[in-house]
Amino acid sequence: MLLGIPFDANSSFLRGAAGAPAAIRSAFHSSAGNYWTESGVDLGTKGIFLDGGDLQFSSEAFSSIEQSVNEVLDRGLRPICLGGDHSITFPILQAVGKRVPGVTIIHFDAHPDLYDELDGNRMSHACPFARIMEEGLVNKLIQVGIRTATGPQREQAKKFGVEMIEMWKLPAFAKMKVAGPMYISFDMDVLDPAFAPGISHREPGGMSVREALAHLNAIEGDIVGVDLVEFNPAQDVSNITALVAAKLVKELLGKMIAGSCNAERQARVGN
Repeated sequence: MLLGIPFDANSSFLRGAAGAPAAIRSAFHSSAGNYWTESGVDLGTKGIFLDGGDLQFSSEAFSSIEQSVNEVLDRGLRPICLGGDHSITFPILQAVGKRVPGVTIIHFDAHPDLYDELDGNRMSHACPFARIMEEGLVNKLIQVGIRTATGPQREQAKKFGVEMIEMWKLPAFAKMKVAGPMYISFDMDVLDPAFAPGISHREPGGMSVREALAHLNAIEGDIVGVDLVEFNPAQDVSNITALVAAKLVKELLGKMIAGSCNAERQARVGN
């Protein structure tokens, strides 16, 4: 299920990521393209996926996010959350990690987001993976495309046993082949700004869209949830980043749907 989380209060530099869910949906449904994925799934098929709309925050944001993701899981569905800044990953994993044992996170990002705190804020978008690892919400954290790791964050990575695959070490397709439940956290700034200018923290030297898709397609585990974060429409150019974000969402949806269909077929054969 798609779930928009229009929240950017923990952004440390520029606001604007709260506008991303609406921009991604607009690009997703644009008649400039179609609903077919590269894997051959027609997302235009009625009922093939659900869209839960955007959260409306009437209370503390993180509690609302965790509760909403729990409601998605209660329905036997898997969340694809459209952020929003990267701080939303922590409350999402407070729901997913407590319900699904043994989760591995594959985290695509230019930044490790492992600071203990940033500017006095322990819930900053620069800190979610420190909080996730502190609480033991996942079994393993694999970070892909990192190219801004500071000394303190490298120490945090050692402390928490994080596998950090820096940009210069790519491709790393073999590292994507992890068994068990997988959660994908995709920060748009893992991409080179040439492909995704609509972000708040542009970091040259990143992945191309095709490189990102190749690594996503190499993932073999059962994907139990996804977030796509840090797209800032206010920084976009000619709608380029919105289209890229929509493309990523389409391909992830197609991968999850195809995986579910294969699992169901295997179960029938086994019976």
